[in-house]
Amino acid sequence: MSNNYELNNALSLYELNNMVSQLIEQTLPDEVWVTGEMAEGRPASGGHFYGELVQKDARGVNIIARARIIIWARNYNMLRVRFARETGTELRAGMKVQLLVRVTFHEQYGYSLNVLDVDSSYTLGDMARRRQEILRQLEEDGIIDDNRTLPLPTLLQRIAVISSDKAAGYGDFCDQLLCNDYGLRFHVQLFPAIMQGTRVEETILAALDSIAAQEDRWDAVVIIRGGGAVTDLSDFDSYPLAAAIAQFPLPVFTGIGHDRDETVLDRVAHRALKTPTAVAAFLLDHQCAHLSRLLDLQQRLTQAALRRLEREKQRLENLSGTLPMAFGRVRERQEHRLETLRNRLQSAILLKLERERHRLQLMEQRTNSLDPSLLLKRGYSMTMVGDRIITDANQLQPGDVLTTRFANGAVTSTVNS
Repeated sequence: MSNNYELNNALSLYELNNMVSQLIEQTLPDEVWVTGEMAEGRPASGGHFYGELVQKDARGVNIIARARIIIWARNYNMLRVRFARETGTELRAGMKVQLLVRVTFHEQYGYSLNVLDVDSSYTLGDMARRRQEILRQLEEDGIIDDNRTLPLPTLLQRIAVISSDKAAGYGDFCDQLLCNDYGLRFHVQLFPAIMQGTRVEETILAALDSIAAQEDRWDAVVIIRGGGAVTDLSDFDSYPLAAAIAQFPLPVFTGIGHDRDETVLDRVAHRALKTPTAVAAFLLDHQCAHLSRLLDLQQRLTQAALRRLEREKQRLENLSGTLPMAFGRVRERQEHRLETLRNRLQSAILLKLERERHRLQLMEQRTNSLDPSLLLKRGYSMTMVGDRIITDANQLQPGDVLTTRFANGAVTSTVNS
């Protein structure tokens, strides 16, 4: 019977939704601050803003709560201008926000949050907290200063640039670097990446991988983007991206485009500069300083060579003055030596001649003592057969004609026996 009563008293959907709406209005405060992440948001026709606020689990993966949000046109214009002035950006997906809302439940459209105000400081504070958490993790890992400690190459000419191919900042960078007034040459190659939004981390990591694969071709890496909203910088507050840059084998320079705010990438880069043109100016200054050192070295070498030539010239002049005197002394020594040798030679020749004269005299005396005429005068005779002197009788034959010579005269005889 009770079931029949309940069926007879069933509520229509409208009646149920109306009861829920009244219950919410009676039990909840008119306004309440709520925090969450903008899952999506867009201005709509009529000037209204529609979006969705979500809350994720502790790991930041699964959505555990969801609500539709509405900012009516009469309120949106005022909030949009103030939020943009204080944060530098528009409300957009992925942003952590704190909203002052009125909870409503419409019989036709259901549950939603009517946004009355936005706390800009909460959004900026969340970005700062996230940045500090990443920096703390990098310090704990001991890699936060790795890229900063890399030595800069003497020449920074081969530059790998990570940027959007349509970014005005990239064009400004190339114009200033390649069209410089010093005649310095650079080789620049773009590795395209998305520099704003949810794909920043993914595309920059891919570009870094491409550069690392040809590391020997590059002297440095430059990551640049044009101007943008302050909250856009949160796209560069990524631990995987920061860790990759901190441990990259080449010096990395950043020119993200903001004067006041520092991203995590700026902190781990070898050098962080304000704008793309500031990066180009640094590279030019580095090359100019190296060129200045080379020119100074060239000047010093030239001056040293000129001084050496001057010293050698003076030394030759000094030698040209002393050579005649030296040659004169040498000539005198040689003439004295020749005179001494001549005297010694003359003495030796005279001594040699005297010795030869004495030897000839002795030989003459010996020769004279052997003269046959002297022997004949002493009473000796000399017997000959023809021209042959006979000293032994056995040399004769019967019939030989002998000639016997005496000191005075000679006789002829014949051998009989």
